[in-house]
Amino acid sequence: MISFTMDQLNGWIGHFLWPFMRLTGLILVAPVFSHGAVPNLVKIGLAFLLTVAIAPAIGNIPHIDINSWEALLVAAQQTAIGLAMGFVMQIIFTAVEIGGEFIGLQMGLSFAQIFDPANGANTAVLSQFLSIVTTMLFLVFDGHLLMLSALVHSFDVLPIGLEVLDRNGWGVVIQWGAAIFSYGLLLSLPLICALLVMNLAMGILNRAAPQLTVFSIGFPVTLISGMLLLTSVLPHSGAYFEALFQQGFETLDHLISGLAGH
Repeated sequence: MISFTMDQLNGWIGHFLWPFMRLTGLILVAPVFSHGAVPNLVKIGLAFLLTVAIAPAIGNIPHIDINSWEALLVAAQQTAIGLAMGFVMQIIFTAVEIGGEFIGLQMGLSFAQIFDPANGANTAVLSQFLSIVTTMLFLVFDGHLLMLSALVHSFDVLPIGLEVLDRNGWGVVIQWGAAIFSYGLLLSLPLICALLVMNLAMGILNRAAPQLTVFSIGFPVTLISGMLLLTSVLPHSGAYFEALFQQGFETLDHLISGLAGH
């Protein structure tokens, strides 16, 4: 007859529960996994399957009574770590969407809106297009696998326990969040400069030949030129996206080290 005590049962549950909380926090916020088109049940099921695969490789999990206040504190702590890690990677996609907003505003496409299921709100068409391109490149570069690998590595640097997280780690998230506008502007800068020169040329043309209805021809010329420029610039932007992903993973490493107090 097989018998076990409540302490053993608490240990078995905790060995899977605490990694599950960190994984759930990551999947709820991280790009690709957190997409609005993915049902919540699928996200929870994916977190459970990943926990079953990862938990046996995690050592030194402290014994914490799941019916205590300490268990609630550890669960909140692990969820916060996963949310912070997912948020760091999600900032990359937000920066790309902001770059699309800048380009669309300069091209005259700022009024073209489409419903984005990921954000649950209307988004500029160009931002949605660049977001899809970024998602495809993220998968091609195995970004989703590297992100899960970083989470597994976080259990070594930041083990499960009752230790208070260092506030310097949250400072890393704040500093990385401030980079949204700069990276978005760098992405859109070539097209913004070219379209700005074109608008200046249209203004000079309006002064030189007032009989031309610049306001009538300006919009289609700017739109067509912007699409041609985007078609020529986007195929050469792979290195920029790769560097952006690399910067995101480096920030992820700094986050984990900062929360651990290293």
